[in-house]
Amino acid sequence: MKSDGSSKSDARTKIGYHTKIPRRTHLESLQSGYLFPEISKQEAKHAQNNPHAKIIRLGIGDTTEPIPDIITSAMAKQVYSLSTVQGYSGYGPEQGNKEIRKAIAETFYQDMGVKENEVFVSDGAQCDISRIQILLESSLSAAVQDPSFPAYVDSSVIFGRAGNFQAETNKFRDIVYMKCGPENDFFPDLSATPRTDVIFFCSPNNPTGSAASKQQLKKLVEFAKANGSLIIYDSAYATYITDDSPKSIFEIPEAKEVAIEVSSFSKFAGFTGVRLGWTVVPEELLYSNGYPVIKDFNRIVCTCFNGASNIAQAGGLACLTAEGYKALRTAVGHYMENAKILVDTFASLGRKVYGGKNAPYIWVHFPGLSSWEVFSQILKKTDIVTIPGIGFGPGGEEYIRVSSFGHRESILEASRRLRKFL
Repeated sequence: MKSDGSSKSDARTKIGYHTKIPRRTHLESLQSGYLFPEISKQEAKHAQNNPHAKIIRLGIGDTTEPIPDIITSAMAKQVYSLSTVQGYSGYGPEQGNKEIRKAIAETFYQDMGVKENEVFVSDGAQCDISRIQILLESSLSAAVQDPSFPAYVDSSVIFGRAGNFQAETNKFRDIVYMKCGPENDFFPDLSATPRTDVIFFCSPNNPTGSAASKQQLKKLVEFAKANGSLIIYDSAYATYITDDSPKSIFEIPEAKEVAIEVSSFSKFAGFTGVRLGWTVVPEELLYSNGYPVIKDFNRIVCTCFNGASNIAQAGGLACLTAEGYKALRTAVGHYMENAKILVDTFASLGRKVYGGKNAPYIWVHFPGLSSWEVFSQILKKTDIVTIPGIGFGPGGEEYIRVSSFGHRESILEASRRLRKFL
């Protein structure tokens, strides 16, 4: 038997048939798996090793409270109408039905000059982030808050604007990481921030739970305008704001010249599984050659998307009625009461705690400790799933993110376990 021939044969057998299409280089630059599926793997492993454990999930920010009847009834009515000749409808406008675009503009952007034709209804903010990435040249530079929602960085890697990963800094070479911590009130020092073409900014921030003030956002808009930059503003948690922090970047008058805003029904309406969101692209936003950005975004939407489900849109429209919105405020209040319980719990354990006032996330500091180690120890000792802060960027090391999405009995039980074992 010829050893070299058989080894080649074995290799072919193990690998199997493969095409001649090379793997996209940028995908090879992605680090490990996407954060939240990685957390799910760790949870599954813990459950397998501890089959009797009653796991409490305060990690991935998934809503838990039932959607109010007034909203599900509207979706059910839409479903049943599809079985009638009079009520059946097929493809709708890719940009969303006129009624819900109008309702979004009037509900969330009153007195900000946002027009219904500038609102693009979608299947969620995260999907829209990638559609915006399609809009932008891969050569454009980008900045992100550090820490921040990982989709901004990962999608930038996929679209080729991140450069190589630098293991020694835990950063991608071509991304500017704007440090946002308690030492600078969770807002970047713009005087020390280099110019980039694109700035990803989330307020209230995921994971820190901090909301930028009007003065801070005014500085951000002025910074972007002075540099000719584009702000991609994520307002997915705006309905959780309890103080006078802006709920939209467009509360800053000149923002329409430098910003796109993405938002979602997921966290305030419990639509994490229903899937519905929107993006606002102002008519005033222009490329360097004067061409309106909204025209290209409309083309991308029409090319890559067939429109949000008409069932989901019916539910979204019901959310924005006076009665529907009032019912949703009850659920938001429930999650914020949960947040207070968790903030008080960690504070009683002597931990520095941030967030939980304008967002359903609590950001807890464990000085000198690896965030993955803290995550592992909490899971091991209490059967509670959290998120290691390092998953949101190098600025998240020594922190964990704790979600307040949960049933009240689960939150109270989590509080008891944490007080007992930590």
